[in-house]
Amino acid sequence: MDNSDLNSEDFLKNFYMPDFVFDPEAAEETNLEVPKCPVIVFVNSKSGGQLGGDLLNTYRGLLNKLQVFDLGEEAPDKVLHRLYRNLERLKSNGSEFAAEIQKRLRIIVAGGDGTASWLLGVVCDLKLAQPPPVATIPLGTGNNLPFSFGWGKKNPGTGLKSAKSILEQVVKAKEMKIDSWHIIMRMKALKEGSCDPIAPLELPHSLHAFHRVSDSDSLNKEGSHTFRGGFWNYFSMGMDAQVSYAFHSERKLHPEKFKNQLVNQSTYAKLGCTQGWYCASLVHPSSRNIAQLAEVEIMKRPGEWEHLDIPRSIRSIVCLNLPSFSGGFNPWGTPSGRKKAERDLTAPFVDDGLIEVVGFRDAWHGLVLLAPKGHGTRLAQARRIRFRFKKGEADHTYMRLDGEPWKQPLPVDDDTVEVEISHHAQVNILAIQGCRSKSIQDSTSPTSPYSHHHDEEDSNEDTDDDSYEERRKFGAADTFRFTEEADFTHFS
Repeated sequence: MDNSDLNSEDFLKNFYMPDFVFDPEAAEETNLEVPKCPVIVFVNSKSGGQLGGDLLNTYRGLLNKLQVFDLGEEAPDKVLHRLYRNLERLKSNGSEFAAEIQKRLRIIVAGGDGTASWLLGVVCDLKLAQPPPVATIPLGTGNNLPFSFGWGKKNPGTGLKSAKSILEQVVKAKEMKIDSWHIIMRMKALKEGSCDPIAPLELPHSLHAFHRVSDSDSLNKEGSHTFRGGFWNYFSMGMDAQVSYAFHSERKLHPEKFKNQLVNQSTYAKLGCTQGWYCASLVHPSSRNIAQLAEVEIMKRPGEWEHLDIPRSIRSIVCLNLPSFSGGFNPWGTPSGRKKAERDLTAPFVDDGLIEVVGFRDAWHGLVLLAPKGHGTRLAQARRIRFRFKKGEADHTYMRLDGEPWKQPLPVDDDTVEVEISHHAQVNILAIQGCRSKSIQDSTSPTSPYSHHHDEEDSNEDTDDDSYEERRKFGAADTFRFTEEADFTHFS
């Protein structure tokens, strides 16, 4: 499609779906031409200041209002359950139109990284026979997930031209697989006090980080509290999460000051200074350095845990799934042939079942990412990673998943908090040709086993755990966001 196609009367017919696809009470129309690329649009109307609401209204004007949803009003799992239930009903009545819609359907989600991860988690856990691929449109501050797949870092325009341009890109985008990661945090039930995660002031609607499992859940252990969740981009712990926590808290207190992406990024940088991220050696107590906080183990081969040595100067650790962190930087880079041979390191693929573990000393260390071949301290690539927190001077640390931070109290007893990350599943995502995310199946990806490219110079699911099958069955709403029945009274 060229620019002239965008203004043609037939352009929007490629995406438009009639009422009866969504409403079982609507009369089914016959002799309809199946749209080339039917889409469902989810928009977080609170993202990007006023941009989310404006983009929502634009799409409702372009498409059938029934195929455009505000995530602030209705959860995506409920929408998709209702849609697919109706499509199955239509198919059972012999509707070839419904069968083709189900085969061609694509999803657009516009919001921040937390919103995109929430939607991906829902699609993943629905376990559909033909799961629709997802396009992630940037409306947040970091926008690491959209940037990884070529959708850009900057918030898009919200007018007709921009909305149509996004639709055109969705048609041309290629499908890629992306790993998701499961995280469990388990702690002993304390006689006094609490170690439950503390969200910044209040829980954002898209927060998918953790929820407490029920007493009857097989993951729970007597005398312990267990939390579980999932992520697509990264889990981080330390000073970077502390700065993010300060930013989210400030935004909750003064939302009127955070209506512009450039202002948001500027405020984030200032908070990095006031939180001591640029002079960490002076203001950051060594008791909060990662090596002093926790013992770390990794699993490279099924069933074989091994100790991971963390340099004592590391104040922030990132477990990374995608080649984009902190607004688009790639902390892992591409290891050279020598590093690959000596340390068994590879380029980061988004579908290889491995997570990259990177460390940073402070913000100045992070500035090496500005160099063409810069990278953080490469610690390991692993199938699973486990943090065992020690008794020490620190009474808390900061953590975050896909941009959503929280303050994590630490107990005074020995070995009472454990965090474990393992591979969960995969889902289809839409990517722009030439994006920085690479598939291990792509013969054009450097260092892929299917590739004939040379390495650039520097700058199978484990089933040994009894709870593996249970992990594969987590419901969409349960895995990636809090349930409607969740008890929030333990959050401050």
